[in-house]
Amino acid sequence: MASGAALSCVSTVPMSPPGRSRATTGRPSTDRRTVRGHSIRSQDRPMNILPLLLYIAAGVTYAIYFARRSPQAGRFATASLAAAALIHTFVVGMRTVEVGQLPFVPLPATISAFVWLLAVAYLYTEVTTDERAMGVFIVPLLVVLQGVSTVSDRVLEPAPVLDSPMFAVHVSSLLFACAAFALACVIGITYVLLFRELKSKQLGFFAERLPSLKVLDTMNGRAVSIGWLFLTAGLVVGAVWLMQLQPETATDPRVAAMSVFDPKIYVALLSWLLYSFAIYARRAIGWNGKRAAWLSAIGFSIILLNLGPVGYFLTESHNF
Repeated sequence: MASGAALSCVSTVPMSPPGRSRATTGRPSTDRRTVRGHSIRSQDRPMNILPLLLYIAAGVTYAIYFARRSPQAGRFATASLAAAALIHTFVVGMRTVEVGQLPFVPLPATISAFVWLLAVAYLYTEVTTDERAMGVFIVPLLVVLQGVSTVSDRVLEPAPVLDSPMFAVHVSSLLFACAAFALACVIGITYVLLFRELKSKQLGFFAERLPSLKVLDTMNGRAVSIGWLFLTAGLVVGAVWLMQLQPETATDPRVAAMSVFDPKIYVALLSWLLYSFAIYARRAIGWNGKRAAWLSAIGFSIILLNLGPVGYFLTESHNF
């Protein structure tokens, strides 16, 4: 993934150690870094603000739909989120043209890319299940993260190794996997809470408006399956890229530190095994519903573990 965010899914996302970052305060950000000969601003607040405003508008429409359960409001909510995601796609494309590579570094760009992919993943799940109620929980998360991306400011020294197309495929696959797993985790937790409320036979405001347990379980299964596919692709591409980099002859110390013994790789493989088991258990031994929901939550906890303690304290590579 990229630059250590709440998003770095599981494996080889470059993260910036504290010593390699610097922030500007008290004045507009004018720091620049050079990528492929281009002078690049460290922060693109104006470009991030427009998607943020559109996500806020989408959040309001989903709240209205959740409260009123009006089909017309639901269609408008979906359309507003689709418009926000479309504009965000345009922003990512413009940033890609400006930088010369997919904008996954520095940290604010990583967060914004994750928001974009999470929005796309949720829209796919919503359209394929024709259920919009979860938007009231997902879209506020998009707003918060995009807000963090907009106000953050970090500059990284350029790393030529990141110009490789392998990096773009590797990181984009893992970020999308992380977005899908985050979605599955939220859906899984919602399933468990709704299950308990239904079991107590004390239905409240949310229980009357949330999807049925069956729909939630279907959404969870699809999100996990999609995430697993992209996680697998990201890990495979990362392994091939590592062999191409030849760390033993690299002059960049961050590349030289790369190794198959990197703790992040082992934790990434652990998460892959858990999600593989979740898919197998759902299809072969009937582990759906609450068990599948708990597996989603546990799997995403492992991803967060890889992001936090492992990513910051136990690895010497992935720091770009």
